Amino acid sequence: MSEVKAQPASVDLQELEQLVAEADTGGRHPSGTVARTLLWVAVAWSLFQLWYASPLPFVFGFGILNDTEARAIHLGFALFLTFLAYPALRSSPRDRVPLLDWVLAAVGGFAGSYLFLFYVELSGRPGQPTTLDLVTGTIGILLLLEATRRALGLPMVVVACVFIFYTFAGQYMPDVIQHRGASLNKFLNHQWLTTEGVFGIALGVSTSFVFLFVLFGTLLEKAGAGNWMMQISIALLGHLRGGPAKVAVVSSALNGVVSGSSVSNVVSGGIFTIPLMKRTGLSGVKAGAIEASASINGQIMPPVMGAAAFLMVEYVGIPYSEIVMHALLPAVFSYLALLYMVHLEAIKMDLKTIPQRPTPARERMLRMGLGLSGSILAVCIVYYGIVAILAVFGGTAPPVLAIAGVALYVASVWYSSRYPDLALDDPNAPILELPRAWDVTRTGLDFLIPIAVLLWCLMVEQMSPGLSAFWATLSILGIVATRKPLMAVFRNENLAASVRAAWADLIDGLALGARNMIGIGIATATAGIVVGTITLTGLGLMMTELVEFISGGNVILMLILIAAISLVLGMGIPTTANYILVATLMAPVVVDLGAQAGLPIPLIAVHLFVFYFGIMADITPPVGLAAFAAAAISKEDPIATGFQGALYSLRTAILPFVFIFNPAILLIGVDTWPQTIWVATVSLIAILLFSAATMNWFVTKSRLWESAALLLICFTLFRPDWWLNQVSPPYEELPASEFLSAVAQTPADGRINFVVEGVDLMGEDVRKTVNVPLGEPGEPLERLRGIGLTITQAGDVLMISNVDFGSYAKRIGLDVGYDVVAVLRKADQPSSLIPIGLALAATAGVAGLQFARARKQADRKETGPAR
Repeated sequence: MSEVKAQPASVDLQELEQLVAEADTGGRHPSGTVARTLLWVAVAWSLFQLWYASPLPFVFGFGILNDTEARAIHLGFALFLTFLAYPALRSSPRDRVPLLDWVLAAVGGFAGSYLFLFYVELSGRPGQPTTLDLVTGTIGILLLLEATRRALGLPMVVVACVFIFYTFAGQYMPDVIQHRGASLNKFLNHQWLTTEGVFGIALGVSTSFVFLFVLFGTLLEKAGAGNWMMQISIALLGHLRGGPAKVAVVSSALNGVVSGSSVSNVVSGGIFTIPLMKRTGLSGVKAGAIEASASINGQIMPPVMGAAAFLMVEYVGIPYSEIVMHALLPAVFSYLALLYMVHLEAIKMDLKTIPQRPTPARERMLRMGLGLSGSILAVCIVYYGIVAILAVFGGTAPPVLAIAGVALYVASVWYSSRYPDLALDDPNAPILELPRAWDVTRTGLDFLIPIAVLLWCLMVEQMSPGLSAFWATLSILGIVATRKPLMAVFRNENLAASVRAAWADLIDGLALGARNMIGIGIATATAGIVVGTITLTGLGLMMTELVEFISGGNVILMLILIAAISLVLGMGIPTTANYILVATLMAPVVVDLGAQAGLPIPLIAVHLFVFYFGIMADITPPVGLAAFAAAAISKEDPIATGFQGALYSLRTAILPFVFIFNPAILLIGVDTWPQTIWVATVSLIAILLFSAATMNWFVTKSRLWESAALLLICFTLFRPDWWLNQVSPPYEELPASEFLSAVAQTPADGRINFVVEGVDLMGEDVRKTVNVPLGEPGEPLERLRGIGLTITQAGDVLMISNVDFGSYAKRIGLDVGYDVVAVLRKADQPSSLIPIGLALAATAGVAGLQFARARKQADRKETGPAR
């Protein structure tokens, strides 16, 4: 049995808590009346968001707010709390709130809520601001920039100021981005008094969806689910070679299911896993890099992805459940690839294992089989039980389901009460023996209920993200409020003390959820300035020409440019704001230039591309917040940790390029289960081989040509069509006269490629190849109207006569007046099994050579001492 010794490195918990506070919740912690004010204002914000998301306003006919009013209240709370929670300077007091900050908080709260307070008056005089409107707008913009500096740092302020300057100095800009400029009145009206700027889509998504998901994750952590998931990961994987590092990966994936913050994910998991990794022989830099690399991927892990994922609902125009479906395989592959890289590191460094309780092999296999079959059985019972209740009770099913859910919860808590609570792991103490997985699992079965509620509402009922999050949050609120009292009842403990503790947890969870939202609320509002500038000046149209000029129309160069812009922007601004900026400026450019180059790129692929690289910025030196958080725990150099983490994250960075050119990995064009399994298997092998190549280790240490061969094999598995396209074209063009019949023949939820020609807004002739999804089968023109496209037929000419505003057709660059000139049908090509088979054979060849070399090296080691 391996012995794992404690190392003297210790973790300063207060320092880490302050690090998370400075990044997520605000570094100020006053006492007395000020603390209570801060607490109850934050609680009021959470309660307001719950009220707004719930059906209660419509049930009682009271407190019904439209989107604009809700956004104004949301920003008012965010600005008020920013000036109370975030100190102005490093030297500013953390234990009290200066008088100036009280004044700024009050004025900021008023300015943010202005559209709510004077909604009736403003709606009666659109485009005719009064002096009070303009003064409030001016003060609001200035205070928003100051709140941004405090909560997010100076880089985001600089970005916003550059766009503000561009608004006024447009006539002095270079020709390619020149515009007429705007007056101060027009700027303030556009940015602060309409929903085109600060109060636009980004702040709307923060108000409607993001807040409740952040609150959900915060309350789940408060209930103890985070520690429970961590302990399960340790129990399942700790006995493997490099087990603690694998625990870091899996626990980050589990945390990522309910949390969308890189820094909090690093700290909540890393405080345990990084010291564990160091105890088993991994260097501090690599331990921190593995935790940071795993934690940033929490933002791409469904169902609760980073806040930016909810913005995609608006920007792409598809339900959140579809975004989750498209994002699932790449997220899972990224985590599996990191697990593989960790395994290779463990082999290279001959890392120790954590001792496991001695158990006969037969008992281990029996436990594993019972655990797996029991989990599948439990999922089936819950799923088909809900389906049966819905079928039997029909419209009265919701209260029956609620009663059944409460009964299941009480039974789970009763069962858990028979066993001791999980203790919080001491990161500085040695692990003498691993716990058993079921011993950990049985202590928190009730934590699965809110996650099940969320998944059911999102994926099965396909409710809106906001309503799904409301019901899930309501369930976890119930757990936080009742779990400790129920435990006390079942264990015959002090009930009054448990009720007080549960009440304190509930209030603290509501307040902490709101404080976690301050930065996101401010970020989305400030990003609205950028979006407002784009709509006010027409910069979006100019960017297409600029990027086309820089990239020469080459799609690969254009994607590399956009990836670099995302990384650079992400070094100074949060992922959410980064996504808004790049998605607004660059996503339409990618779609448009790809279409002009004959590459029909699905809109979701473009937005996930931008999203992934925005997340990568959290680990990329010199300003990777996740790397800095991990380095604070490991006591190592944050820059070195960032570079090592960036190396581990290459397997995430390659995926966006893959799904631009091979959208099958996003399950686009994959219609059957056999296809899904085939795509998943081949793609997983490809990403694992890419990981082996970047680690320079497969079976044993790779030679340079072997790593190069693995990269070529990886490319072939990801893009077998590239080789086939060199032999024969992928599509054949059919005349426009066959377009409507092709639409009619496309299966349900299938996609169709076609070519349009016309004159764009700049007066230039364009030819675009586009890819559009079609809904349920039906009359062709009706199916096209479902994506916002109206086609008029005049003889053999098919012309686009209308494109609905905000529709999918509009988002991919289709416009009135374009003619449909051709429809593309998949051509007969050689089977993709040929390049895939050759690639797998080459993989076997490389593996065989390395096996032989590894055997020789092992033989030399054995015979060496005997000479």
